[in-house]
Order: sequence, then structure tokens, then C-alpha cells
Amino acid sequence: MSRTTPSPKEEAKETGFLDQTLRPNSWQEYIGQEAVKANLHILLTAAKERSHPPEHLLFYGPPGLGKTTLAHLIARETGAQVKATSGPAILKVGDLAAILTNLSAGDILFIDEIHRLNKAIEEVLYPAMESGTLDIIIGKGPSARTIQLDLPPFTLIAATTRIAMISAPLRSRFSGGVFKLEFYTDAEIAKIIERSAKLLGVDIEPGAVTEIAKRSRFTPRTANYHLKRCRDFAQINKTSLSSASVEKALALLGVDELGLTRADRDILTTMINKFGGGPVGLSTIAAALSEEQATIEEVYEPYLIQLGLLERTPRGRLATDKAYAHLGLKGSAKLL
Repeated sequence: MSRTTPSPKEEAKETGFLDQTLRPNSWQEYIGQEAVKANLHILLTAAKERSHPPEHLLFYGPPGLGKTTLAHLIARETGAQVKATSGPAILKVGDLAAILTNLSAGDILFIDEIHRLNKAIEEVLYPAMESGTLDIIIGKGPSARTIQLDLPPFTLIAATTRIAMISAPLRSRFSGGVFKLEFYTDAEIAKIIERSAKLLGVDIEPGAVTEIAKRSRFTPRTANYHLKRCRDFAQINKTSLSSASVEKALALLGVDELGLTRADRDILTTMINKFGGGPVGLSTIAAALSEEQATIEEVYEPYLIQLGLLERTPRGRLATDKAYAHLGLKGSAKLL
């Protein structure tokens, strides 16, 4: 019995996978990253005219900027099937061999967080990317022998949040290009929120869009998360999605007008109240907050530095005058 394809909104209701529904399905719907899109358009169009699969591509940047979405849009553009996996999921060489040998001509292999691949698996990936061959060692010791299998032409698209952890030999084999995804502007985030609201069937006032956008840390994933939570708040409280309701909903989440969470503010207030605003070492801040150093350095600090609320100096972390003003605390940053 045939079944009509559900609309995105119906699909969201049926499956509950709202994040998947909110992903752009065309280049026109993909907002932002104009330089990356322009380069990809040239690469994909040229490959299509030559009847060749696109060359291997690597996308990097902070989480939530659209790396996975780009991979699926490229697949739509080329009419290719996507086989998706992740670096941590490929535990041994046999796992990668099984994936590669099951590819068909023109398929796209998408590996998320590729920096998590171990070196032995990387070595197997090199000839697969360069010459389309897979070298498998059978047996052990003196009786071991190598079998070389020919692979169908395929495109590897990889994504990472930690490009420095990818070895130079692997990075150099992405012949199609290595593209950095930039943070979005508030105007671009506002357009994304408006599109997502339509897909969710939510009526949202322009002022509410602006309030969510400026609290979204320049990241589409965060913007969609805030939109969904504000929608829930408005639904439960039987109110419209206005500026006032958005402010109340995000206040409950602990998100202030700059997009800082309670954890962000705790870092700044601890530095100011306990250590005079700094300079103070990362290990000292982590101990004072009972938090891991890596979490502070990789999750919270980048956004605080981007807003100019925190500085890294040779002597340690320093809370800026802007941090004092935002938190409403007296004092000023120390001069080194």
C-alpha cells in the first residue's frame, strides 16, 4: 500500500525528531556561511559536469554551526547516498574495512568527530582516500599476507571540533578543501529562528525573535534549543510567544541578555569575588568551582573571551571591566 511522504511538520509529529526536521533541506534554506557555500557550489558543479564524485572535504568549527547539515546538503545536491558514522564508533580496522567495502560508487561517507580516530585506523584510511584501495592484513607472524581490495569511487566528508588533533597526513588528503565554519551574526540567527518557528507551527513576534537571537551565542543549535523551550513555556502558560514571555522563559533557564548561563556567570563571579578579578590560574578556578579544567577551557571560556568578558594573560585569567559592568559589581580589571 502506497503512502504519501509527510510534510516536515507532520514528520516531526510522527517521529518526534524535531532537530532533524529543523535541518535545512536545500541551499536556499541554509542561512549563513556564504563563503563556504560559494566554494562548495563551484566544487560540486565542476564535479557534476565531469561526472565525477566530489573530492574529499573536511569541515571544522565549534559544535552546532551546521557541519553535519552541510554533508547532507552535498548528498542531496549530488544525488548520493550518505553512510554516516563517527570517529569513536570505529574501534578497530575491521570496522572501517566493513564500512568501506559496503560503499557503492558515488556514495558519501560522513565521519563526524574524525579527530577521535586512532592512528592505526588513519593509516588504513590514507590509501582509501588517495587511490581507492584498501589494504587488509590476513594472519599473523611469518604467514601474514596483505590483500589489496579496490574500492568504488566515493567521497569522504569529515567534521571535527578539534582540527588541531587531526594529523597532518590525514588533513592533507582532503583534496576538496578544508573549510572553517564561522559563528553566525544576530541577523542570520534571527532568520534561522523565523524559519524554525514556521516549521514548528509557532507564531512568534519580531521582538521575541530578536530576544532569542541575541541570547543564542551566535550558534543555530542554541537558537533552536531556546526557541523550543520558549515555545514550551508559552504553551504551558497559555500566552503568546512575545518578548516578555521569551525573557521569562530564558530567565528560568538561567540565560541572561548576553546568552550567559549560570555556569558562565559563576566563573566570572568566582574570579571577581574570590580572586579580585585575577589574574588567576585555570587550575585555581577549576578547584574553586569543583569543575574540570578542560570543561572550563573548552566549553565556557571561548564565549566569554569572544564577548570580551575574560582575558587570557601570561599570568592567568583576568575578568575585564565589561565583566564587572555586566554583573553589576564594583571594581575594575587589574592592569598587568
